[in-house]
Amino acid sequence: MGSDYLFGAILASLLAAILLFRSRSRVKKARIRGEVVGAPLASTVESTVEGDGCSGEGADIIVVGAGVAGSALAYTLAQDGRKVHVIERDLTEPDRIVGELLQPGGYLKLVELGLQDCVEEIDAQRVLGYALFKDGQNTKLPYPLEKFHSDIAGRSFHNGRFIQRMREKVSSLPNVRLEQGTVTTLLEENGTVKGVIYKTKINGEDLPRKAYAPLTIVCDGCFSNLRRALCSPKVDVPSCFVGLVLENCKLPFPNHGHVILADPSPILFYPISSTEVRCLVDVPGQKVPSIANGEMANYLRTVVAPQLPPELYGSFIGAIEKGNIRTHPNRSMPAAPHPTPGALLMGDAFNMRHPLTGGGMTVALSDIVVLRNLLKPLRNLHDASSLCKYLESFYTLRKPVASTINTLAGALYKVFSASPDKARNEMRQACFDYLSLGGVFSAGPISLLSGLNPRPLSLVAHFFAVAIYGVGRLLVPFPSPNRMWIGARLISGACGIIFPIIKAEGVRQMFFPAMVPAYYRAPPAK
Repeated sequence: MGSDYLFGAILASLLAAILLFRSRSRVKKARIRGEVVGAPLASTVESTVEGDGCSGEGADIIVVGAGVAGSALAYTLAQDGRKVHVIERDLTEPDRIVGELLQPGGYLKLVELGLQDCVEEIDAQRVLGYALFKDGQNTKLPYPLEKFHSDIAGRSFHNGRFIQRMREKVSSLPNVRLEQGTVTTLLEENGTVKGVIYKTKINGEDLPRKAYAPLTIVCDGCFSNLRRALCSPKVDVPSCFVGLVLENCKLPFPNHGHVILADPSPILFYPISSTEVRCLVDVPGQKVPSIANGEMANYLRTVVAPQLPPELYGSFIGAIEKGNIRTHPNRSMPAAPHPTPGALLMGDAFNMRHPLTGGGMTVALSDIVVLRNLLKPLRNLHDASSLCKYLESFYTLRKPVASTINTLAGALYKVFSASPDKARNEMRQACFDYLSLGGVFSAGPISLLSGLNPRPLSLVAHFFAVAIYGVGRLLVPFPSPNRMWIGARLISGACGIIFPIIKAEGVRQMFFPAMVPAYYRAPPAK
């Protein structure tokens, strides 16, 4: 009899082990994992897959999107002890032609967040300033880095490699769950966002699931339906970039970005690896020549190539012949949030500017530092209404950096573009000559562009100094009525460029943030 009981116990134990193994393997299969540089991104906060399509084991924060902003945000919040659930549409390496230049101000924020090693081992290149070209002339504009550590400089790289390094870093934390899925809807209850509904592939089938958290932060600009629910987006597309990669090309000024003031609009060159140079040709408007029928290649050969410095011409023609020409719409969107309990917008979902100045990642990383500092004293995020009111201060505290870079990007694009208006072209020439003066005349604007001196008043002062310098050029040595009229139109045109951008950014938030009540919001009582 005893032997029978013993045999039965052994058999029962064996069956229980088999059932437990099958159960655990099903849970593992239900987790969606993406690839990072050839290796799987493991979900590091385990989540029970329930029969009703719900997921999560009490995440503190859901982050939608694992690009630069989403990955950096998730890492930062997790470092502060939060449980973070990140949902990204596609965890394979991105292949983009923008988001490849990080300004020195952005690199400083990367260091502050502990993510500076993400630009290592991806063949990133140090960027020490810009070179500006116009009508056969050029001027070198170095970053004012004298007061900083020798490691501080800009960085340029393949965008996808940088993002994958950040995702690797995020996935290494035990309190982050990184999952591939497409968020479709915000879960709302009585006006408060409770989480998200998203679709994820399980055994080859798209299945809807729910994730809950006290705070949902949307960082991916591709989720336009979520963006519309949380802000009043006014998206403008002033131009498109046409992207090429030049191989084994020697830039006239090594470790510098190159800006050619061409007709009709600027052309950019900067290194993205030790053997590759990115070229971005700006084409005004939303319609570009067709790549498929050869119109684009012909446009690049006949219109763009003759305006390039001789050192770049051969490599540019070689890149056209090689093909792989790509386009990207240049979107601009002022931040216009609707404070919503339980939710927040960041990154490209919240605010975009023309990529001419390469300021997008700097703004995103600066925003993350501001939000990190606001959330740090809070242990409990469940009082959605009080949290929402408190986080209204985020929109004001971010303004010095964001509004400086946004305004400069919009204004410089218009100034650097050719125009049939003689006054506008005088402003363009005045800007080139002003920067060529060197000293404070170049260091001041470049420190603004680089994110090292985020002061809106300094930006406005330099902008109108350029306009006044342009008028001075017109009136010396002999002011004529025609020249005086062009000078007046130049000042008027300068006002027409910068004032609408400032209005969109918010005059009070930009120049007088201390007058905004939200500036003084204290953390909710615990």
